[in-house]
Amino acid sequence: MIKSPKTNAVRLVDKAGAPCELCSYDYDEQAMDAVSVAKILSVPAEIVFKTLVTRSEKGDIFVFCIPGNCELDLKKAAKTAGSKRIELIKVRELVPITGYVRGGCSPIGMKRTFPTYIDETATIYDWIYINAGARGLQLKIQPPDLARTAKAEFADII
Repeated sequence: MIKSPKTNAVRLVDKAGAPCELCSYDYDEQAMDAVSVAKILSVPAEIVFKTLVTRSEKGDIFVFCIPGNCELDLKKAAKTAGSKRIELIKVRELVPITGYVRGGCSPIGMKRTFPTYIDETATIYDWIYINAGARGLQLKIQPPDLARTAKAEFADII
């Protein structure tokens, strides 16, 4: 059982019984990207995954989790999602769509369940970090448990 802040993401991981560790840090508005978080946690940037929310040309929402030091390949992501084109949503849309704020967005526990894809590189690591649903809070979790809890699939998206 996880102790401390009970965000939607933390509650769902706890309910799923997935082994994990909650890591908190002082959130800095100037350093809220995944690479900065990796430095704060003293871990490689490639194991700190960021959550990106996109919209297709038809208006469908898709969620992608990629290593903090990488960029989402929009063409690969669109193909994976079965769309012709996708683009990142605007920051002002994040809370209404997901329930999470920028710097605190987790693929687990959004307002609705959206098709979610985790970059396949996650599978080469025993543990990765993903936002736990609040600024300054990361979840250290095994990739298969993240996929199961987020109802996600692994895909080549970077």
